[in-house]
Amino acid sequence: MQQPAPPLAVIAAALRRERDRAGISQTELARRAGLAKSTLSQLEAGTGNPSIETLWALGVALGVPFSRLIEPPPTPVRVIRAGSAPRVRADNAEFYGTLLAAGAPHSRRDLYLLELEPGSRRDAEPHIPRSVEHIVVCGGRIRVGPVDELVELEPGDYVTFPGDVPHSYEALAPGTWAILVTEHP
Repeated sequence: MQQPAPPLAVIAAALRRERDRAGISQTELARRAGLAKSTLSQLEAGTGNPSIETLWALGVALGVPFSRLIEPPPTPVRVIRAGSAPRVRADNAEFYGTLLAAGAPHSRRDLYLLELEPGSRRDAEPHIPRSVEHIVVCGGRIRVGPVDELVELEPGDYVTFPGDVPHSYEALAPGTWAILVTEHP
């Protein structure tokens, strides 16, 4: 089964909207995010293939949660069938993130399904200040947390840690999956 691609039109519109809201040029946003201006131009045009790392860098540079860049407009009832939601892949790890629900504007809480395979570690840059991550392991085993305080978790285990410090995720068993809730100030 072919996996759904990242929602390029949603990402393009969100980047333009958030950049306009921040009152900065493409050149300035690209500089703040550490990206080539051509990469940002392609993303705002709805082309390219953004990775998790690219979108996180743009979110941090804009001061907004990752979800604000990929969440489609809300509907009253939303069902996401297994395997049908857009997945975003990490650059250097067998790691996929699927946004299940973004928090309401007043709650700033996002819900993700994470799918990981052993053999590579996903290193995450710090998110916006005062972000907090909550993870519940549903299957497999994972090593996760701030890089200087990693913990190993099994199905049913829960961990919370600051998301505004360097952290990582690493599957220790095939078919590892978890639910991630990210809180933003």
